[in-house]
Amino acid sequence: MLESVLTQRGASRKIVLSVKGAVSLGIVALAVLLPQLVHLAAGQAGGVQWLPMYLPVLLGGCLLGAWWGLGVGIAAPLVSFAVTSAFGEAMPAAARLPFMMAELAVFAAVSGLFSEKIAENGWMAFPAVLLAQVAGRASFLLLAALFQGVAPFTPAMIWSQIQTGLLGMLLQAVAVPFMVMGLRALLRRDD
Repeated sequence: MLESVLTQRGASRKIVLSVKGAVSLGIVALAVLLPQLVHLAAGQAGGVQWLPMYLPVLLGGCLLGAWWGLGVGIAAPLVSFAVTSAFGEAMPAAARLPFMMAELAVFAAVSGLFSEKIAENGWMAFPAVLLAQVAGRASFLLLAALFQGVAPFTPAMIWSQIQTGLLGMLLQAVAVPFMVMGLRALLRRDD
């Protein structure tokens, strides 16, 4: 969405890349900070229920497009792991890290596939987020099934976590599209 809006305003390729880079950094930083705040307020169970890292990643996909979103989806849990490991308890845990990187990459890439459509019609953020959520959670479940012999997860455990996180997913399915539509309206207000 950002690229479409900036291009329509006549921004150079250099400006578009600079803006997308800055937004990517901000989204990764938010994806590191938001889970820390949720865990402080609601503990580890709050993280499983509210899925705070997912919100910025979904936002990133919608705003940045599939490829940049993919990068944000991979970077967010990796940076979070690196930063939190330096200060004690790693989030996400090392065993969960590759699964979460894959899941969030799917979240951001799928929502990013709708980026140009969202630039045309902000309401497209709703199917973008819903399809990204289904695809991302399904990918985690599939990976857990494929690697259950070597990973500490079983499909039943992941299915239970998916059920626990339904409220957070529902909240994000509403909040992220409205955030995207609000940002779209701000960017296009002079049109």
